[in-house]
Amino acid sequence: MAKESSVSAMEIDHLKPNAADQISQHSKFSINVLQLLKSSQMQQGLRFGDYTRYRRYCTARLRRLYKSLKFTHGRGKYAKRAVTASTVTEVRFLHLVLYMAERAWSHAMEKRQLPDGPTARQRSYLIGRLRKAVKWATLFAELCAIKGDSRTSLEAEAYASYMKGSLLFEQDQNWDIALKSFKSARAVYDELGKYGDLENQVLCRERVEELEPSIRYCLHKIGESNLQASELVHIGEMEGPALDLFKAKLEAVMAEARSQQAASMTEFHWLGHRFPISNAKTRVSILKAQDLEKDLHGSTSESLQAEKRLAIFDKIFAAYHEARSCIRNDLATAGNSENAKDDLSGLDKAIGAVLGQRTIERNQLLVSVAKSKLNKVRDDKNDRVTKPEELVRLYDLLLQNTADLSDLVSSGRDRKSEEVELAEECELKILAFRAERCFYLAKSYSLAGKRTEAYSLYCRARSLADTALKKVQSLATPNQVMAKDLKTTSNDSRSNSCIEHALGIMEEEKAPENLLEKISSISLTGNEKKLGKLLIEKLDSYESAVGDSSTRGVPRIETFPPAFQAIPRNPIVLDLAYNSIEFPSLENRMKKDKKGFISRLWR
Repeated sequence: MAKESSVSAMEIDHLKPNAADQISQHSKFSINVLQLLKSSQMQQGLRFGDYTRYRRYCTARLRRLYKSLKFTHGRGKYAKRAVTASTVTEVRFLHLVLYMAERAWSHAMEKRQLPDGPTARQRSYLIGRLRKAVKWATLFAELCAIKGDSRTSLEAEAYASYMKGSLLFEQDQNWDIALKSFKSARAVYDELGKYGDLENQVLCRERVEELEPSIRYCLHKIGESNLQASELVHIGEMEGPALDLFKAKLEAVMAEARSQQAASMTEFHWLGHRFPISNAKTRVSILKAQDLEKDLHGSTSESLQAEKRLAIFDKIFAAYHEARSCIRNDLATAGNSENAKDDLSGLDKAIGAVLGQRTIERNQLLVSVAKSKLNKVRDDKNDRVTKPEELVRLYDLLLQNTADLSDLVSSGRDRKSEEVELAEECELKILAFRAERCFYLAKSYSLAGKRTEAYSLYCRARSLADTALKKVQSLATPNQVMAKDLKTTSNDSRSNSCIEHALGIMEEEKAPENLLEKISSISLTGNEKKLGKLLIEKLDSYESAVGDSSTRGVPRIETFPPAFQAIPRNPIVLDLAYNSIEFPSLENRMKKDKKGFISRLWR
């Protein structure tokens, strides 16, 4: 069996035609289709969902293949050259057909992922590109059945079945045929996952998992499954290029369901207030955010990873911001109707308050993630260890968010009891966040060796935590989680303050000894012990002054700062006999002034 599958794409382009012809004459071609496509997709943009980059890569790849195979379509006038079984004399012709299908498929997915969704015309073009992808994938399967080995032929059949199922999936028709195509592809990959090397088995199993949601959705559309809409949302959380079409379809279905639910939603309830909602877009955006909040605060939220929860928060923020944008557009066009303006202003305030609450929850999640990495040692995955300064910055954000929410809730004339309770809760949170911020600020000073500042800050953090804990316990229904955190902060602050106090005393006791040791090592002649010759002293010999790259040593180039040297000084002369010498009078040698008659008058 030939081993072209282990050769990279660039190496295949540079194979000599004569050598490739000799290979094709004696054996059938072998292509590891799934491994080849997976590596190309992950390296060329699909790791981040960039279908434009992948389409451009396929175009450039086809250009290289056409030139290297000398299979161009003429220079001046276009002359079509079909790829047939007799044309395929080497494996690169099969790559040519495969990348034609990939280019058409990636172009269709690029249109599918437009920001506002494809228009009717763009959707027609999208389906046309998928038809083209099915055409090339079918041709690829037919050629592999003739020119390829058994494994290559099976993978090509699975690839063609997947493309056909994707086309029918997008067209919203013939769900039974689409289900059959997806099941055929899954069966092939399931069987291929039992053989070959470990990498190929993993890829086949991943593809089987990616095909499973599409199969379940087809069963749901046919009516042979009791799948609920919430289960479809959880299925859509899976990752993979094969699931992007399913996610787009699922998003369209959920948007349609929200539009139907929005017809029955007429009011938004917040802290005892009821605000009417007249704009359909505003209702849909609020419903989308509320559905996401159910996923965030539901029974299965504890099992969600931090990254997924942060992604849900981002979607919630986007939905609420879209709702506020619609509300402000309605305010601009409300005219002189005071009642409508008051309702819209109240709704905007309520949405802003909910956004503030979700922002605080998101930042608290970031704090919990950072705390888990605070005392963590860097492992093989090179996870970045959290510094106390980062937690101080996060608590600054929490203090600002809580203060903004408190100001927003406190504004207004007719305040409900729920608003007063939320304002009091914000005040308690501010006290708790101040205590936590002071604690981690003290920890940063401790790591810097500033014992006095760290001790003072730990005492301040303990005082703030005790004050907040007393207020929490005095409530009718105290928050047990907050009380537990404040008690932990108070105990940690007390223990750390004692540690800093002891370390400060020890350093103060050792300070004279350390200073004496440092002073004793100073030499005026620079004759201290050297580890070896410096580079400036061995310029006549070629020897590295940096040392071995595997060792951590300071380069031995020149001593800096330079050592003290003894230098000669000009003598100091003290003239002690000057005050005892009697000098002779020189008045007889001094010039006398001549005064005339006129000068006497001016006296």
